[in-house]
Amino acid sequence: MALLLVACSGGDDGYTYVPTTPEIPNEGSGNETPTISDTELLDLTQETTFKYFWDYAESNSGGARERYHPNDPGLNAEVVTSGGTGFGLMAILVGIERGFVTRTEALTRLTTLLDFLEGADRFHGAWSHWINGTTGTVIPFSSLDNGGDLVETAFLAQGLICVKEYFKNGSEEEKALAQKADALWKGVEWNWYTQNQNVLYWHWSPNYGFDINLPLRGYNEVLITYIMAAASPDYSIAKEVYTGGWASGGDIKSNNTQYGYPLLVKHNGDEQFGGPLFWAHYSYLGLNPKNLSDDYVDYWDVNVNHTLINYNYCVDNPKFFEDYGEDCWGLTASYSRNNDGTLGYNAHSPANDTGVISPTAAISSIPYTPAQSLKAMHYFYKNKDKLLGPAGFYDAFSPENNYWVAEAYLAIDQGPQIIMIENYRTGFLWNLFMANEDVQAGLAKLGF
Repeated sequence: MALLLVACSGGDDGYTYVPTTPEIPNEGSGNETPTISDTELLDLTQETTFKYFWDYAESNSGGARERYHPNDPGLNAEVVTSGGTGFGLMAILVGIERGFVTRTEALTRLTTLLDFLEGADRFHGAWSHWINGTTGTVIPFSSLDNGGDLVETAFLAQGLICVKEYFKNGSEEEKALAQKADALWKGVEWNWYTQNQNVLYWHWSPNYGFDINLPLRGYNEVLITYIMAAASPDYSIAKEVYTGGWASGGDIKSNNTQYGYPLLVKHNGDEQFGGPLFWAHYSYLGLNPKNLSDDYVDYWDVNVNHTLINYNYCVDNPKFFEDYGEDCWGLTASYSRNNDGTLGYNAHSPANDTGVISPTAAISSIPYTPAQSLKAMHYFYKNKDKLLGPAGFYDAFSPENNYWVAEAYLAIDQGPQIIMIENYRTGFLWNLFMANEDVQAGLAKLGF
């Protein structure tokens, strides 16, 4: 297992963190079926996945790299992803609680990272999707997308709020960090991104304005964007923006049922089976979906049913793909196998099933389907020689294609695993985020 030493310094009292490899139980001759307890498996998955955001973070900023390929570690090494960095903030807090790093080590890393975010390019307060970790300047995500990305910014803000809540009553240095985290997310001009309409827009560019013209309407992964916008003390949106935008005036509701489970909401482009499973993860890493109801639906029920439909589809396996079943399931956006066997990317779902399983789908769904997710995790572990790499389980694999494996990682797939496992075990990130007074004010404003 290749490991990378990452040195971080905080003034005169810098430190060097030497990563350790989690101990994997000895399974004997290799002919037996590997056995590991649920607790050991959860510990192992969290500790290895944590390495993505610590050992393999961007070396200058401490931010989360967009991707990490162990066989090509220099690939896009400078590309920091703002949303994945938000997930990384939360992962580091888990790392403190689980003893993967000390509080002092984490404080130094987080101080470096927040200083970087403070100096990075911003566009009416919003960060770009990709940031150069060396210079803090925007790296265009596409031809028109060289400005603010409000959804990625919301994912980052979710993490900043957790940092604020975690350190707000600590030492003077920790309080200063908490105050900086609070000021950073509060500097986002959420209402600017409405164009004075009752909907939020995803992008704004200093060169192209709102030319991408992508309104944020549910149901998909962007609920947290409306929650953060409503929670903002200085740049808040009215409830009408939420109603007309996210909820489409009530048209978000669905009467569709699959495998006996009501979808409850209209999944954009996937109204029959539901979209990729990351829709049940990204907005709910801090935002607790338990007892989270607006004027239209209960989001816990939405996410549980979404996951169960995805699971039952894989068990049903209408395309007869190899190994699909009760212990090998989970369709979501991830790296993928192109038809010629090369590495690609695809938003896998029951309506777009190419025979590729993404471990993050089942693992990150553990609060919703604990028994089914643990069964999948045991399958992944049983095949650890193929699937377990230096930063957790690899991003995707396909038993259908001679057990093809994408030996690569993406920040937005690794982050939800360590976070949602912790929410399942202790509710840690949910408790931090939901304790924030601005979040509570925003939820109340929107009628939750």
